[in-house]
Parts: sequence; structure tokens; C-alpha cells
Amino acid sequence: MLTIPRLLMIGAVAFSSAAWSASTSVYLEELTSTEARDAIRAGTTTIIIPVGGTEQSGPHMALGKHNVRVKVLAGRIAASLGHTLVAPVVAYVPEGSIAPPTGHMRFAGTISVPEDAFKGVLEGAARSFKQSGFVDVVLVGDHGGYQAQLKAVATRLNRDWAATPARAHFIGDYYRVTQTDYVQALKAKGLSDVQIGVHAGTADTSLMMAVDATLVRPAQIAHDPRESEANGVTGDPRASSAALGQLGVDLIVAKTVAAIRAAKGPSR
Repeated sequence: MLTIPRLLMIGAVAFSSAAWSASTSVYLEELTSTEARDAIRAGTTTIIIPVGGTEQSGPHMALGKHNVRVKVLAGRIAASLGHTLVAPVVAYVPEGSIAPPTGHMRFAGTISVPEDAFKGVLEGAARSFKQSGFVDVVLVGDHGGYQAQLKAVATRLNRDWAATPARAHFIGDYYRVTQTDYVQALKAKGLSDVQIGVHAGTADTSLMMAVDATLVRPAQIAHDPRESEANGVTGDPRASSAALGQLGVDLIVAKTVAAIRAAKGPSR
């Protein structure tokens, strides 16, 4: 026979589960501690650490491009995977020398941090999630400059966690698809390499339009690609559209979901 305290405990667990189920957010920072705890207990043991960056993207795109984009896309990836949450975006990343300024640091608003500090933040976050009960910690990055550091962090964590069930997964496909499949999809639409570009061109700008068009200033898009280069743009963004960006969004989400599932294996 169940005692009164036992009945109360079962009721409390049921209430907690119901409270968690009622929440539709996949974003950890939007949950309470008890909601996060209940989610983990209910089998939500995968968490994505989305890495962005705060850097210039010419006069037509906001500095937070990478941060907004990776948060939205990580949310869609988590929803597709199921039993997955998304950590707060890491917005401070290595962007080159501060003094003297190099690369994007030559333009106002770009933020750069040392590589050791960057990797330390990622490691600390991952270890915190393991402590909370997450088993699979996934690293994805929206910017090409730190992909090697993400891989190095995952490698170190897996070495340290070898005797535990926890694993860190660097998913390079998230960024790689923007340099391969997405480029090919744009070329199939008749765009040239010059138009597609490598930074703030049609590919980059279209992705942002598809994710959050409010961060793009169409009136500030240069009419001459040569002028764009002087303003920190490599490519020609004049053909950009949300429809072209959606091609990239769909590819990034699908390829990343498949890569995470493969990394975790059939038993996870």
C-alpha cells in the first residue's frame, strides 16, 4: 500500500513532468532550473552549444549576424532531433589581433578574445552540462575562423571523459555545408562565385534574410562590388533574398541533424 508521503512524492513528480511538458522552448536560458532538471530526468540529455561571434559584415548586416543565426538554427536542429536543448550562444570568439588590428578587427564593433579564453569558456560550459546530467554535448559554430578550436575542445573533453558515458561532439558539417552544398545550390540558381562570395556576399546575406531579415539593411548594399571590398565585404550581395537563404537554412538543419545522430550512434 502506498503511504501518504509516497503518494505526495509521486504527485510532485507527475506535476513536474507536466510542467516541463507544457514548456515548448528548447532554449536552456528560457527554462527554470527545475524545468531543466525535469527535462534531463525525462531523457533530454543532449545539449547544443551554439557558437557565434560579433564581427563586421559590411554596412548592410548587423554585427550580431552569427549570434542570431546560430541560435535560431540550433533551435530548429534541437526541435528536429528531439530530447535536445540549446545552450546560450557563445558570442565572444577569436577574431584576430586587437593591437595592431587585423582582419575584422579593423572595423568598428568587432570583438576578439584570446584563443585560450575562448576554449576555456567552451570547456567550462561543457563540463557544467555534464555535471547537470547531460550526456551528449554538441559544439556547432557559425563562423569558419574557430572550427579547429571547437574540434580541439571536443577532443580534450572526450579524453577526460573516457571513463564516463558523456561525450562531446564537434559537428563540422554545420559550417561545412555553407561552403559546399549551399554554394552548389546557389550556383544551380545561376549565381557566380563572385556573387556568392565568402563574407557578406549573396550567400551570407541571404542566410541572414531567411533567419532574421531585420538585421539586413538593403539600402546599404553597395552598387559596386569594388566598393564592397573596401567596406569589409567579399562578394556581391545585390542578388540576396530570403528565398535563396532558405536553401541554406534547410541544408544546414538537415545535414547537422544527420551528423549529430551519426555521432551519437544508434544507442543514444
